Amino acid sequence: MTILASSITLGAAPADWRDDALCRDTDPELFFPVGTTGNALVQIDNAKEVCGECTSSQGCLDFALDTNQDSGIWGGLTEEERRVIRRKRVAAARAARSAAS
Repeated sequence: MTILASSITLGAAPADWRDDALCRDTDPELFFPVGTTGNALVQIDNAKEVCGECTSSQGCLDFALDTNQDSGIWGGLTEEERRVIRRKRVAAARAARSAAS
């Protein structure tokens, strides 16, 4: 996806979930840990705790998946956890196309 296409997608994505998101009042750095070991694991757990208490986490996760956010904690999931969902969606779409043809 190009930068322009990414910007258009971000601009068109529904963002009403942001109004009530708990992360609005939290240091954004919490949701973007550097690495996946040591202190980053504690940071990831803390970010997921915030997401776990947030009423907007599903909207946040949907936004991250729809706009292909590839870094940070979104909707309580890490980059790798979201990649797994994306892979499953791609596989399901392929299977649906194969079944239709």
